[in-house]
Amino acid sequence: MLNKENILIVDDDIHILELIQRHLQSLNYHTYKAISVKEALEILKDTSIDLLITDLQMPGVDGLELIKYASEHYPKIPKLVVTGFPSIDGALEVMKSGAADYITKPFTKEELKTAILKSMASKPKVDKITKVKAEKVSKPYGELIGTSPAMKKVTDVIERLKNNKATVFIHGESGTGKELVARSIHYMGKYSSAPFIVVNCGAIPENLLESELFGYVKGAFTGADKDRKGFFQAANNGTIFLDEIGNAPLSTQLRLLRVLQEKEVVRVGAQKPEKIDVRVIAATNINLKDLIKKERFREDLYYRLTVVQIEVPSLVARVTDIPLLVDKFLFKYGIEYKDRFLKITPEALAVLKKYNWPGNIRELENVIQRAIIMCDRFVDVEHLPEHIKYQIDFSENKELVSLKEFEKTYILKVLQATNNNKTKAAEILQIDRKTLREKLK
Repeated sequence: MLNKENILIVDDDIHILELIQRHLQSLNYHTYKAISVKEALEILKDTSIDLLITDLQMPGVDGLELIKYASEHYPKIPKLVVTGFPSIDGALEVMKSGAADYITKPFTKEELKTAILKSMASKPKVDKITKVKAEKVSKPYGELIGTSPAMKKVTDVIERLKNNKATVFIHGESGTGKELVARSIHYMGKYSSAPFIVVNCGAIPENLLESELFGYVKGAFTGADKDRKGFFQAANNGTIFLDEIGNAPLSTQLRLLRVLQEKEVVRVGAQKPEKIDVRVIAATNINLKDLIKKERFREDLYYRLTVVQIEVPSLVARVTDIPLLVDKFLFKYGIEYKDRFLKITPEALAVLKKYNWPGNIRELENVIQRAIIMCDRFVDVEHLPEHIKYQIDFSENKELVSLKEFEKTYILKVLQATNNNKTKAAEILQIDRKTLREKLK
């Protein structure tokens, strides 16, 4: 019978990796292997690990950097270092970086066992109930990240939806993560092994949307040289996600209504319907009720789609989630750009938390990606875009004013935000210094 502990072993030498694994398996531990720091971080991100065992000397990012990163991001996981180059200075550096113990090569099975038990004993004792609560708060829900009250509302609804096939309508601003919500509904439930098909209704030309969704029979139109299934048939027994549903033409909306009412589809050019069992999730960032008033969206389809509605909050409604999201993007692009694991300064994080984020999470991700390219070690305020660094507050200006008066107020506020730096102010205003001087006169 296996012990409860999961142990992750990291070593670029496959022979050492397999030797340690055999020793651990004979001691009834459950093991995970990684031949690089990059691979180890992926396992740490997705798996509950009770002990990290790592070599120090590895190409690219070494074991010491892994220990430092894990100590900061996974402080409750004890770390045991395996090294072939023992020294007093090296031991001190390893222990300062967060390792519980270290063992030198070559070693016996008993020496490894002793080091593991010693490292495990350094793990802080946590009450089981407290541990479960902590895991629920910190662990991402599917691909969704956030512990804010606004996100808690979303995950609570997903929890109720995930094991049934009720039709779901997701609304939210562009860049809030509507597709991630849809993926979480599908992959967190009992139908996760079934197909999940994504269709962007705004990206497919109107004259092709019906044949793409429902399929067609040979000869239905020019170029239809054989029978072909559509996205709905491909999603059978699973989930179809119809993004930007407001862009679907009225003719396609009528066919969608039949799918929802009759649980069947008719291919373009066919007469005989086909029964399907599909969960439909639709999403949009526009107000469908406005489209109904303009007779561009069917009211009966709207009520069929909105059996259960989820409103995805904008980023300004979940400011407390920004540090978690920043951490995720630092990790993601740290791997993508030369395995560099960068940190962000408190000052830069404070600036990010004050910004309004019209582009939501997508905009935040782009900002972090750019910052990683622009800096070497720490993401600081200087690495953020100008429009984020110098934010203008008009909250106290309640009255409507003329364009000339508004321009005057805006220019003065930009100067105030830049500490009267006219070069910087002109850059933000996208005018030259001469024009700025004239306007100030």
